[in-house]
Amino acid sequence: MITPVKQINRFSLLATGPLIGLLIALFVSGAAIQWNRSPHPITPEADVFQTTASIAEGLTKAEKDAKTTISSIRKTAELYQKTTQTMSDIVKNAKTVSAKPESIYDRRITSKLGVPFETIQSDRIRIELYKVNPGTYRGYAMKIRLKSPDAMKMTLGKDRLGGAETTKQAVQRYGAVAGINAGGFADSRGQRYPLSTTVLNGQYVNGFEPSYKDLFFVGLNQSGQLIGGKFKNKESLDKLQPKFGASFVPILLQNGVKLPIPDKWKTSPLRAPRTVIGNYKDDQLLVLVVDGDNEKGRSGATLEELQNKLANLGVQDAYNLDGGGSSSLVVNGRVINHPSDGALRPVPTHFLFFK
Repeated sequence: MITPVKQINRFSLLATGPLIGLLIALFVSGAAIQWNRSPHPITPEADVFQTTASIAEGLTKAEKDAKTTISSIRKTAELYQKTTQTMSDIVKNAKTVSAKPESIYDRRITSKLGVPFETIQSDRIRIELYKVNPGTYRGYAMKIRLKSPDAMKMTLGKDRLGGAETTKQAVQRYGAVAGINAGGFADSRGQRYPLSTTVLNGQYVNGFEPSYKDLFFVGLNQSGQLIGGKFKNKESLDKLQPKFGASFVPILLQNGVKLPIPDKWKTSPLRAPRTVIGNYKDDQLLVLVVDGDNEKGRSGATLEELQNKLANLGVQDAYNLDGGGSSSLVVNGRVINHPSDGALRPVPTHFLFFK
């Protein structure tokens, strides 16, 4: 009879036999089993230390990169500043160089007028006042540089068709720094109406009328340049984009050329107080206002005298505005000329200048 103990021993032998055989074979062949044992086992504290060291190394590198970037930005900023300054100097020099011909031209025309007795300067306008006294007449010249197109305007007397007021009243009412009388007029039923074609704020006040006889139109365009002449149709005037303007007689100069003065205007009257407006090549304006004792033709200037004077001053285009008792020049609230009526005459149109 086989006991249970013997059965178990026999079973254990059968189960462990292969393993014992494998070990004996490895021993005989010289192979050895090596266990991977770290001499310094990794602990949680060591893991944190390695992570911190890695972060520190990264921060150090980032700091170096940041310093390099800041240095590069600083150099770029310095270069930009130098470049900007250089460009600014170039622009400044270019403006100076480009302004030289203009200043030379201005000195040339100013030298012919003499020394101004009054100057008005702003970012919109420059006005210089001169006395004109060639011996045969006395008057005033006003040289005007419009730095802005809106520094000059035309007004209707009391802002209505048929209304009239003095130049001083218009200057005060609009807050202008200077003003002169403008176009001719015709009286009807107690009202004073502008003569022929008149433009205000880009609109025809009483429609367009083709130029006839010795009449002309003179005013400013949208860019602030003096325009004028005779116009047979509305389209030809529209092309010049008139902003405002008035009409009278006659034209004295065009493109620097003296135009024939009609015989009628040479003698009716021979001499008189006059108001004339013209322009230079650089678009500066020149206004002449000549004094006279009356309208009887014995004092003041002839149109030929003014034509010659303007040509000698280098004026390109010149137009005779209403004269006689209408001639007026107001600057800084003062009446500069001596009106032949003894007082300023109310007229329907005025050219005003703004500081």
